[in-house]
Amino acid sequence: MRVVTPPASSAAVVLTALTLLFLARVVGQVLVVFVGVAWLPPVESWYSGLLPYPVLLPAQLVILAAQAVLDRAAWTGRAWLLRPRPDAARRLRWFSYLYALAMAVRWAVTGTHGIPVVFHWVLAAYLYTLAGLWRPAAEPSASRTPLAAAR
Repeated sequence: MRVVTPPASSAAVVLTALTLLFLARVVGQVLVVFVGVAWLPPVESWYSGLLPYPVLLPAQLVILAAQAVLDRAAWTGRAWLLRPRPDAARRLRWFSYLYALAMAVRWAVTGTHGIPVVFHWVLAAYLYTLAGLWRPAAEPSASRTPLAAAR
């Protein structure tokens, strides 16, 4: 069994925390829509209306499933999903910036749909963190010191 390196471990923790936050959003919305839970914000607060809910919920479940696969790969460090992809990492990182910025603009312009916007930021943070896992591992700094070069 391969041991996860500390950077992968911290990324695994962050990815899992972000997945759990997104799961909480999906569960909260399901509770409000299907169970009518009164102690959570009303449906209008959870749902921006851009996608019909019968399409949105399955899409959210697909996102959660993909996150679960990626989270497991991050924890075990044993999946081809984590091999270095420098170009994809760079593109994904820039996409995460644009995604987060677009949601900030959306919130500033509409002034509504705070819950969806915040959870889009959670997804943007997830993509940002995943991009960090796809960067190639840096050479250990000790090998670049003059003392290490003299050996």
